Amino acid sequence: MNRMTCSVVATGGLIAACSFFCVSKARAVDFFVDPSGSDAADGSAATPWQTLQHAANQVGAGDRVNVLPGFYAGFHLTTSGTPDDPIEFLAQPGAWINQQNPVTPDGINLEGASHVVVDGFTVVDMPRAGVRAVGSVGDFAEFVTVRNVIARDNYKWGIFTGFVNDLLIERNETSGADDEHGIYVSNSGDRPVIRENEIWGNNANGIHMNGDASLGGDGIISDALVARNVIYDNGVGGGSGINMDGVQSSRIENNLIFDAHASGISLYRIDGGAPSMGNVVVNNTVHVASDGRWALNIQNGSTNNVVRNNILFNQHSFRGAVDISTDSLGGFDSDHNVVISRFTTNGGDSVLDLAEWQSLTGGDANSQVDVPEALFVDWTTGDYDILPNSSAVDTGAADVAPLNDLEGRPRPVGEGFDIGAIELGVFRADFNNDGTVDAFDLAQWQGDYGINSFSDADDDEDSDGRDLLIWQSEYVLEDPASSNGMAIPEPSTVLLALAALVMRWREIRRSTLRLA
Repeated sequence: MNRMTCSVVATGGLIAACSFFCVSKARAVDFFVDPSGSDAADGSAATPWQTLQHAANQVGAGDRVNVLPGFYAGFHLTTSGTPDDPIEFLAQPGAWINQQNPVTPDGINLEGASHVVVDGFTVVDMPRAGVRAVGSVGDFAEFVTVRNVIARDNYKWGIFTGFVNDLLIERNETSGADDEHGIYVSNSGDRPVIRENEIWGNNANGIHMNGDASLGGDGIISDALVARNVIYDNGVGGGSGINMDGVQSSRIENNLIFDAHASGISLYRIDGGAPSMGNVVVNNTVHVASDGRWALNIQNGSTNNVVRNNILFNQHSFRGAVDISTDSLGGFDSDHNVVISRFTTNGGDSVLDLAEWQSLTGGDANSQVDVPEALFVDWTTGDYDILPNSSAVDTGAADVAPLNDLEGRPRPVGEGFDIGAIELGVFRADFNNDGTVDAFDLAQWQGDYGINSFSDADDDEDSDGRDLLIWQSEYVLEDPASSNGMAIPEPSTVLLALAALVMRWREIRRSTLRLA
């Protein structure tokens, strides 16, 4: 576990150059923590440590802490990794933190620690945050990754960060924050990426981003990417699905926000160093609940924002698609959206229909009015796939559209970009994510059957016969002629699935030989 270097020795005017084989740096020290271990041990796989805090006290750059299943108190880390050698805390499934760390009222606390990866923990019932990562006004932390964490029923926040540049928050589930937000990114940190998270049931915002000028720094969060998040049932206590105070030059794309009890997406300034200006809001699906506010809310001089290819619906009796203040209309560029026909520039004191809105703003010339029942497969059950004959199909703009959708699958499919977070024709049974449903996906399903959820088309977290039925329907739907009379296998018979794969391979080979 020692880190060694090799010296270059000069003798008799000759320099003995040390080859790279002579330079040794024992980077990958893999430590292990197990509730049945001992902090008096050496932390190896054979003799693991017992507590996360002891591990945090020992690690240096490049070290990896592997956390075995069990229940733990959290940890407080002040040591940084390096760009080439981050510090990693990797939790195996079943590793739970249910007691706060010994220093702060959080589960995991990274205090001034940069180049750190936290992956895979379940953190519950903390007095403040499940995971907290902070720098300071004069010394920002940087390159912190929080990934695959379940942060549930923590009092203040699921995940909180402050004064952190180049932050990555991905594939987490944050729910049940009693007081505030699922994910809170604060204090002027630039270039955060918040993607592929599931955020639900939090009292206030799903995602809150605040430059916090009153706490130091420039008060601006810039160059953020907020993408492919599923955000629902938040905001009973107020807030938004995605809330942005002092956020500039950022992209909000491919997010699905539904059952929102306050606003959908908000761009504004209260404590930010400046208004939320110069952002692109594109290909989001926003559906506000009957007790909510407006689907898109832009206030306080937040100018020069681009709004494209969004679905903006509202179940409220008089609130609707967009509430934008008159001082935010400068440079406002909105078009190719599917909306409920209600807009306002004064907080709802007066409401405009789409034609009046178009006349007032000069925008949304290619936007359309529709209703959820005509657009989605079944929004009442949370199925926001768009219908094949809906107004969202092929009617989006290409200029700022992302090249994938909520599921990370390619856009466009068909003649043009679809509106909303989910592209029609992005098949649920495209298990290998190559943009098509074919025999290769069948082979993927066969390999995953009963073992893992990689071939999960129906979102029930396993690979089984129901997923094969979806493959069958989408394979035929995509190209009916491609089956050439091939017998589609029954879900219960894996051998038939293999036979179908062989037949498809033979068909491809015959076609190849004909072309050769």
